[in-house]
Amino acid sequence: MTVVVAPAKLTWFLEVTARRSDGYHVLRSEMVSLDLVDTLTFSDGTGVSFHGSRSGVSELDVTDNLVTRALALVGREARVDVTKEIPLGGGLGGGSADAAAVLRWAGFSDLLAASQLGGDVPFCLLGGRALVEGIGEKVRPLDFEERTVTLFLPAFSVNTAACYRAFDELGQAPRGRNHLTEAAWNVEPRLKELMGWIDANYGVSVLAGSGSTVFVEGDVADGAAKTVASPVGPVEVLVTKTLPA
Repeated sequence: MTVVVAPAKLTWFLEVTARRSDGYHVLRSEMVSLDLVDTLTFSDGTGVSFHGSRSGVSELDVTDNLVTRALALVGREARVDVTKEIPLGGGLGGGSADAAAVLRWAGFSDLLAASQLGGDVPFCLLGGRALVEGIGEKVRPLDFEERTVTLFLPAFSVNTAACYRAFDELGQAPRGRNHLTEAAWNVEPRLKELMGWIDANYGVSVLAGSGSTVFVEGDVADGAAKTVASPVGPVEVLVTKTLPA
């Protein structure tokens, strides 16, 4: 039996620099690993199971998911039990982190091949802090910086594909620290209201990836995990720190 942790990733900034002819968007971003982790336990046998109290975990497809696809990529079989702590659909790369954990377990290090599983998988395979470009396959490690961030996790999620479609439909020059922010607001209007509320009460908010997670730099929750009432419903608040590779 082997246990491998799968750290969440946080997109510190995100720029959309181009759109390729095949529809993929070319990105430039800084990503960091967080101490919010899933845990994968590998043992003899086959099959994948998901456990945890996160919303949506019980609905995950145990036959077709990023863990099974990663196993297929490396040509290995195992029984994999996944304990989920990273929220689903929150822009923190939980599925990609799990896939990368499979690749590390198998001793697989081909970043280009890893990108076939998803744009966040190559970074999650290396971890730490890095400049990520292209469609995620270009990862340049950066010096580790210890940072503390407060995550705000609403009860709703944002569909990544829908967010990129909305970005294309906006047809305007991207701006801000995360170029997907306005597109995410169009997909999920509650997100704009949430970020305005966070700005007014906690500090400058930044969208994590395509959302729905929002973060504020520093500890603005006195180090405690809690759920707070917001104009868009209950929001989980977590204080996290960055992890080295």
